[in-house]
Amino acid sequence: MKKMLLICFLTTIVVTAKNYTKNSETVAFIDDMVQRYDCQRSKLEDLFSDVVVQNDALNAFLPPSQQRRTNLKVKPTPIIYPKEGTWDRYVKYKVTPQRIEQGIAFIHKYQNVFSQVEKQFGIPKEYIAAIIGIETVYGGNVGKYPVFDTLTTLSFEKNRRNKFFQKELREFLYLSKLQKFNPKDVYGSYAGAIGLGQFMPSNCQAYGVDFNCDGQIMMHHPEDAIASVANYLKKNGWRKGEPIATRVRYAGTRFRQYKTGYDIPYYRKHLKGIEPREPWGYNDKVRLIKLDKEKYDELWYGAKNFFVITRYNHSGYYAMAVHQLATQIALNMRK
Repeated sequence: MKKMLLICFLTTIVVTAKNYTKNSETVAFIDDMVQRYDCQRSKLEDLFSDVVVQNDALNAFLPPSQQRRTNLKVKPTPIIYPKEGTWDRYVKYKVTPQRIEQGIAFIHKYQNVFSQVEKQFGIPKEYIAAIIGIETVYGGNVGKYPVFDTLTTLSFEKNRRNKFFQKELREFLYLSKLQKFNPKDVYGSYAGAIGLGQFMPSNCQAYGVDFNCDGQIMMHHPEDAIASVANYLKKNGWRKGEPIATRVRYAGTRFRQYKTGYDIPYYRKHLKGIEPREPWGYNDKVRLIKLDKEKYDELWYGAKNFFVITRYNHSGYYAMAVHQLATQIALNMRK
């Protein structure tokens, strides 16, 4: 039965190949790669001559009226969420007992790597693990999209972020030249993110670490991924030994007294009527992080290190999920 289902599923795939060497923008792109990075023109032309257009990825960057037919004839059944606040819905899929246990197992499996990385970069192991856990379930879901085809599609099929993806495609091809891998062999997210930590190619260049000393920075290798996440946080301003966030009290059930968000810093003395629920000896500027729950708003102070996590993903909810998952991993490891 399982084999029959698999065969039926595979027959629904429609593959659309395209020769991008006929595209004037692509020709100019190839010229630039040859001049800028001394890439071999014939290899680039061979790559771009047979690209599987990734309509699923493209649709994520198009308004509904412009979205293309997906490669799948059978649409997935939409998830029907219960009536809850947005944080309730978000966190239930990010911070789960299973993901906490998987995080502990991941740290134990690579204990020596985490110990060395924590000592070198000053980032607590539970926060590195939490990011990898939320990004790819500790490497269990690094993405199904061919990165070269995806970035080519997003670079040259009209969408709102063409220039961004052309930059990432340029970085990806240059990375493949430096690291000597076949661009066609790498799979990642619908936006071209790679490996356990889901780094965009430009971030692989800027923050990637060859921690296993094999001469390559490979984001699918746990050793390199763990160190690269730590390096990313350190270079974006992580302060060793400082707190990340704490929950606070306020009057009422819905908070509207001050603007909230990870990018709005306040001195605590200017925030009247708000106090930490537990002792918190942090006196620098804080961010007010509001979590929308079904019956009330949960309010937190976010410290500098909380803001640093948002450099990885520009979302207060994301950073809070990382913080709460990391906290639970650390607590359960001490039991």
